Amino acid sequence: MKTEKQISRFSRDQIVIITILAMTQFTVVLDFMVMSPMGDLLMKSMHLTTKQFGVAVSGYAFSAGISGFLTAGFADRFDRKNLLLFFYIGFIAGTLLCGLAHTYPMLAFARIVTGIFGGVIGSISMAIVADLFPIEKRGRVMGFMQMGFGASQVLGVPISLSLAKYGGWQSPFLMIVGLGSLIWITALIKLKPIDRHLLSPTDNNPLQHLWKTIQNKEYRIGYLATALLAMGGYMMMPWGSSFSINNLHISQFQFIEVYLVSGMASLLLMPMIGNLSDRIDKFLLFSLASAWMIIMVLIYTNLTPVPFWLLLSINIFFMVGIFGRMVPSMALVTGLPQMHDRGAFMSVNASLQQLSGGFAAVAGGLIVIQKTNTSPLEHYNILGIVNVCVTLVSVFLVSRVNVVVKNRKKTAQLAEQQTDLDASSIFEELGEPGF
Repeated sequence: MKTEKQISRFSRDQIVIITILAMTQFTVVLDFMVMSPMGDLLMKSMHLTTKQFGVAVSGYAFSAGISGFLTAGFADRFDRKNLLLFFYIGFIAGTLLCGLAHTYPMLAFARIVTGIFGGVIGSISMAIVADLFPIEKRGRVMGFMQMGFGASQVLGVPISLSLAKYGGWQSPFLMIVGLGSLIWITALIKLKPIDRHLLSPTDNNPLQHLWKTIQNKEYRIGYLATALLAMGGYMMMPWGSSFSINNLHISQFQFIEVYLVSGMASLLLMPMIGNLSDRIDKFLLFSLASAWMIIMVLIYTNLTPVPFWLLLSINIFFMVGIFGRMVPSMALVTGLPQMHDRGAFMSVNASLQQLSGGFAAVAGGLIVIQKTNTSPLEHYNILGIVNVCVTLVSVFLVSRVNVVVKNRKKTAQLAEQQTDLDASSIFEELGEPGF
């Protein structure tokens, strides 16, 4: 008999899967995140307005959203390993185009291509997690996967900004291409086929499968909750570097330090939050983190020049709110779809997440104003107020998701108990001892 502690441990194969998914997450997140800290550099070197930069950021999001919808009907019809490999190699190719871009139209096109492939990788990873890990372990799995976010800040962003400073803004994308190629080869060799979902019956027509997935009322709650969760981040993140440098008057070197310290805090927080998410009620943790983040958003978006140590502290506290919401909410959302719907659900979910983020980035570019490339950002505090309103609505929606997941779990437990009772009665009728 295995003890509860042994059952809760990850096997060697599971550790390999988590590591590969975390590394793909690292590169995909870094590819997106590096646009924000390089925002000030890009706008100055390519003479972009805030609207143009918002379009460059949203181009990735819109193409990722459309791609997710187009692949959703087919997502449950293939081995998830093969899907991951296909879209990841496309993401690498798109990132290479970014590294070769020298004009704004070329950059915008490259971001669209990268989004077509990169935007689907997250949904495939979530489907793999939902297939291979029970919900009691998913909080920790999500925590480890989200460490890719923290690692991108600790290692990726500082290295990328240093490369951009000496080798041009294209060099970070070329670095991601090299690292992504190694990860792709590792996934090809180490990952086993992930095709158990193919044993479950599904609709013959991919479009019908997609339509039925979208029509499901319980799924739609998850879609809307995830979309609103993404909206706040996309609305504020692209302008972080410009706000820090032009409004808070920190240097480019200090800005790298902000990302480094925040990323180190993220690496420490992710496993802790993931473990906590599996030990206490996930919605309770999400609600507390949302309240905390509302406070930090209002403080940060109204900052004036402050001592550097205080700015570092505020950014660390910001990370607590961001990841305290992300880990438990994603763990809950993965509990919504049935196994034969998971690929389609995750694709649609990721699509709506990206599309809402694209609209948020465009909206952010319309709200904030920068009169010259060195002028302070104006109306950044208004973005903070909008973010707070979106956060409050997302808390309500995640509460609905929480109710659905808990009811489904209770139903499954009752069905299991009924099966055991039926089996016992059969043995009794046969005159044999029950279980």
